[in-house]
Amino acid sequence: MKITVKVGVISALSWIAIKYILFVLDIFPGQMAPTAMLNIFGLLSAISIGLFIQKRRDTMETNALYDMKGAMSSGLPYVLMVSGFLYLFYTQINPEFVSHQIAEGEATIEKMVDNPKQMAKFRKENPDAEVMTDVQIEKRLKSNNKKGAAPGFTATISLLALLLLATLYSLLVTLIYRQIVFRPRKD
Repeated sequence: MKITVKVGVISALSWIAIKYILFVLDIFPGQMAPTAMLNIFGLLSAISIGLFIQKRRDTMETNALYDMKGAMSSGLPYVLMVSGFLYLFYTQINPEFVSHQIAEGEATIEKMVDNPKQMAKFRKENPDAEVMTDVQIEKRLKSNNKKGAAPGFTATISLLALLLLATLYSLLVTLIYRQIVFRPRKD
């Protein structure tokens, strides 16, 4: 197995372990932001460490495209493993979190429907809601809320966002390494 892939796998397993430990110890209950930030940092670490080790081991001069490929080969295993774990986490390990998110969203929707000013604003922002009753609007919003909180939807959005972020990080880390860290020396 290539070193870049190993680094991606190790980084993903590290994040998965941290997420699970935080869940078991009940640290940051009901919050996604702390572990999401750790996830972003883990992806950046996997890409930068993997590319750094690969560049240190390379014996010949490489081009930027080869470096991008190396960086992405660290990022892709990370993205796939973390997204797969998120699906399992929210379906098998912590399904109560999804129920909590749905209940929280429904409470917000009910408050909005009960407030005439907010409903007027909602109707103004959504032309198709002009002809709908308050009950129809509430039913549609609750349906969308359930779809958005579903584990499959969360894992899919996570996969897409992390893949986009991995591509961006690969490009930026490659540029930084080529221009600053591993710049050819002028003799």
